[in-house]
Amino acid sequence: MASTSQPLRGKRACKKIFWAVFPHACFILSLVIYAFLGALMFSHIEGNRKVNLSEEYRNFLQSLWHISRNLSDNMTENEEVFKEQIRGLLNTAERDWFVNPKDIWTFFGSLFFCCTVFTTVGYGNTYPVTRAGKYLCMLYALFGIPLMFLVLTDMGDILATVLSKSYNEFRKLQSKILASKLCSGSTCNKEDEAQSKVVISEPLTIMEVLKSQPGIKRKPIKYRNAEIFEMLIARENEYAKPARNRSIERWSSCPELDRGKTMSRVMENFDKIGKQVEKLDVPIVLMVLVIFVYISCAAAILPNWETRLDFQEAFYFCFITLTTIGFGDTQLEHPKFFLFFSLYIIIGMEIVFIAFKLGQDRLIVLYKKVISFCGEKKMPSKKIYPK
Repeated sequence: MASTSQPLRGKRACKKIFWAVFPHACFILSLVIYAFLGALMFSHIEGNRKVNLSEEYRNFLQSLWHISRNLSDNMTENEEVFKEQIRGLLNTAERDWFVNPKDIWTFFGSLFFCCTVFTTVGYGNTYPVTRAGKYLCMLYALFGIPLMFLVLTDMGDILATVLSKSYNEFRKLQSKILASKLCSGSTCNKEDEAQSKVVISEPLTIMEVLKSQPGIKRKPIKYRNAEIFEMLIARENEYAKPARNRSIERWSSCPELDRGKTMSRVMENFDKIGKQVEKLDVPIVLMVLVIFVYISCAAAILPNWETRLDFQEAFYFCFITLTTIGFGDTQLEHPKFFLFFSLYIIIGMEIVFIAFKLGQDRLIVLYKKVISFCGEKKMPSKKIYPK
């Protein structure tokens, strides 16, 4: 029996892990498919467009030839005039005159453009020119941006859980180290250990709980009765949970019930999206340190294939990208290699999003304190007049 039960337990554990990961994998996979479909669409529409040289382009070439012909042999005399004329002429030029659409709108170039659209970065280096491409870009962003925010929120919950648990474990370890330093002797914790053993072996009755809380005796009778009623309800729920769990064990003999339970868990996972980010409470200084380390690691790796960037330029580029500012002043020579960095961008945007959320909460608390302080100062003091 033991040999047959172990494979069944292993299969159940694998099923639980699969259905727990399934909602998160669905979001990521849907975003990847959406990006690939957009890359195929834009590479076909914008890459195969015909470049019609307009009359403005011909006038530009004639003006450039006229300026170069009028230059004298002595460049120092007409250098400033030449610079002003060339600067004014180049301001009228369009980028579409000097590039081949197929060189820009390759599959990887189009995929890079799609990533900048639904992440709202928008560098501005690549943009649609045709009317159909502009309309499809608006439609693509209309559905892609909410999908991207959904992925960010979902993966932000995972990241928030990891951060909160790590921070709590660090605080527990810190408190244990401080307690061991303060209490170096072995006799100081004997009474606490004995009490903890009694609590674990024998659950307290409701009367013992009430006796251990002397603050209840000082309260009025109606508040005391309400708290006693809440304690009784909580204790009843604790005894009701094992019975409910024993009834669930019938799923092992009824696969249909197990399937229903699995689907209900999947639905619960979808309903819990965004809850962990709301519960996260870590110091904002810690989040700033995480962002700095995260961007520094990318800034050290990025110059390996983007040789024009040093550490400072790469740090600036990563910060502008993760905050979705996207000036477009730093252009990448190899966008296809940076696409492998897309996972880094998504996780980094989640970290920045969590930091902004924590900063927003801290600002709200600060505003409440300032408003309450100002309100207390402006409240007129009550004057007591003699009778």
